[in-house]
Amino acid sequence: MYWLAKRIGLSLVLMWVVATIVFLALHMVPGDPAEMLLSTGGAMPDAYAIAELRERLGLNRPILEQYTAFITGLVQGDLGTSLVDDYPVAAEIALRLPRTLELIFAGTIIAVAIALPAGTFAAVRQGGAFDRAASAVAAVLQAVPVFVLGTLLILVLAQWLRWMPAGGYTPFAENPGRHLMLLLLPAVAIAKGLAATIFRMTRASVLDALSRDHVRTARAKGLTPQRVLRRHVVRNALIPVTTVLGLQMGTLLGGTVLVEYVFNWPGLSTPLLRAVEARDYPMVVGIVITVSGLFLLINLVMDLVYAALDPRITRG
Repeated sequence: MYWLAKRIGLSLVLMWVVATIVFLALHMVPGDPAEMLLSTGGAMPDAYAIAELRERLGLNRPILEQYTAFITGLVQGDLGTSLVDDYPVAAEIALRLPRTLELIFAGTIIAVAIALPAGTFAAVRQGGAFDRAASAVAAVLQAVPVFVLGTLLILVLAQWLRWMPAGGYTPFAENPGRHLMLLLLPAVAIAKGLAATIFRMTRASVLDALSRDHVRTARAKGLTPQRVLRRHVVRNALIPVTTVLGLQMGTLLGGTVLVEYVFNWPGLSTPLLRAVEARDYPMVVGIVITVSGLFLLINLVMDLVYAALDPRITRG
């Protein structure tokens, strides 16, 4: 329990640090949000109107007062109101976040389902044809940018072969089949880099586990290769793989922006890009804080998972 409380406390401190950095960084960006909101057609807005809007939005208050109000609202779950459309930031995030998370988890499932067994088999058959071919494919997938792969998937599968829809979004409750069809291509694009990383880490971890003394002892006792692999190799190899998986899943939260844009998937990317362009501080901060919190939560969950795989971690 002490270990868990320590991890939770550290995550909360990191969350506060991230919130502070994001708040200060956005306020250092050149440009007046009130002036940008009132600018139409490139014309300079009236100075009185700018001052009035700044006062209404609280932008004329001292930076420390704005920061205190921001942290207080964050603790209370209030992320503020968008400066562009006067819509609650929390409501916008609540609408779009599940779509982004669905895309991330679908990509993660695809990556793990392919890369984990492939990496294990490649390690067991080290130097064989499958090992060489799979390692080459993993290297290519890591080198190809996600937006290039997404464009190629649309071009080949949607435009040339017409097997899949090019992009868009349909709610699951409205049409489950079409929803899954629209989810597949962006999920594959998301999965490519994660699959390559998991494959390489799994292969290296399994090779390391196969060389350990306890594995040789298990073989000497006459255990079948399948049992040795399942009980003595894969379990130990999963610990570093789980660590990498947690870090990569957190990275995917930021990496979905291009994928959502390419496939027109209505997640967090659209309001984030619009907010950055319009200097919509509350929306940008709200989305970044949400993504950072999810990153820390995912890593906390992964800590619990590999602590379950190896109880020595909590005792240490």
